[in-house]
Amino acid sequence: MNLYIRYFDKEALVSDADGAIDFLSDIPEIGLDEDLAEDIREYAASDVFYPKRYKVRPRVYFIIIKTTAKSMLEFKEKKAVRPVDEERRDSSISVVTKLNEEVPGWYEGELDFKRVVMIPATGKHEYRDTHFAVQCKAMSGQDCYDRIVDYLRSHVDSRSQFPSAKGKNFHFKYLGMWK
Repeated sequence: MNLYIRYFDKEALVSDADGAIDFLSDIPEIGLDEDLAEDIREYAASDVFYPKRYKVRPRVYFIIIKTTAKSMLEFKEKKAVRPVDEERRDSSISVVTKLNEEVPGWYEGELDFKRVVMIPATGKHEYRDTHFAVQCKAMSGQDCYDRIVDYLRSHVDSRSQFPSAKGKNFHFKYLGMWK
């Protein structure tokens, strides 16, 4: 991981925090002290990828950006500003893929939704978090979700709110083929 540092028209692409500190120490207006140097080292060692801005004086900053670019030209062409988080991307793709994958059989589906209920003492209505679990025959995870929501819509107040099938409030598990 390399670091891009810029202060007005002075810029550099360095391979580590010590290189960044050396570059900044050559700029007298920045006033590099041990606390700032330690903060730069911590930023370089962390898993944080957003740019870091350091105040020099009121309305004047220098910026440090983590990058996988090997050269200044590669960085300027924005080819390697932020590494792709393959694990996160794959997990989001796999959720949608698993949801739509057609495997007929028994599914266990769990849904957390906002159910509208009447409070008998006041006669007013309120939303309550409700957990609903069921085992049903379905063709896919999406079909399982659709069957659960269709059932609930006909059995609870129409103002109840249901989460997306792709969200964290719906889980399903394939139990096996039906007979």
